[in-house]
Amino acid sequence: MVLIVHGFPSAVAALRFEWAWQHPQASRRLAHVGPRLRGEASFAFHLRVLAHMLRAPPWERLPLTLRWLRADFRQDLCPPPPPHVPLAFGPLPPRAPAPRRRASPLVDTEKERDHDTEAFCTLCARVLQDEEGPLCCPHAGCSLRAHVICLAEEFLQEEPGQLLPLEGQCPGCKNSLLWGDLIWLCRMGTEEEEEDLELEEVRGGSAASFPTPPHLLGCL
Repeated sequence: MVLIVHGFPSAVAALRFEWAWQHPQASRRLAHVGPRLRGEASFAFHLRVLAHMLRAPPWERLPLTLRWLRADFRQDLCPPPPPHVPLAFGPLPPRAPAPRRRASPLVDTEKERDHDTEAFCTLCARVLQDEEGPLCCPHAGCSLRAHVICLAEEFLQEEPGQLLPLEGQCPGCKNSLLWGDLIWLCRMGTEEEEEDLELEEVRGGSAASFPTPPHLLGCL
């Protein structure tokens, strides 16, 4: 394996991408790519297919990353990937273990819960609920916390016909933010909270499983 594409929003999306990559002649999204040319190596053909896939719906707006596991095999794609698709090298970094929260008195826990309940969306000023998974700006010193829908509408002001944002300017610190990075950070925080709850269930004597989330990727 020399090249992978990762960052899909779900395992289903990753499998559909993988299938289309391996069967471009059967995908209606890739009818414009054409069959493998006479004398064209299989590796070169799959790179050509990938280049067009990253520029075609429904994949052109996904927060994907193109990662070369073998830098000595690297080749420039034609057409090049969209600007929001970064290029990375080397193996996928290991998933960092979720930090465990220090045990605290019941009073502190209730205070923390009350504080979360009273948090408000920076954009619409409505209360943020825990289950909504508010998006937070990763830049130090920025207090942005917003509903997913509110921030998506803010980012899509210049693209009203689109559903999924690509990037935008943080309303708080004015730094440029990639939508995929914000969603990834939000999901990581949710996974850490779920693992904390599962750990507490095990300590309490109840059965619980610790599934390892798969890397959502297509590979070559």
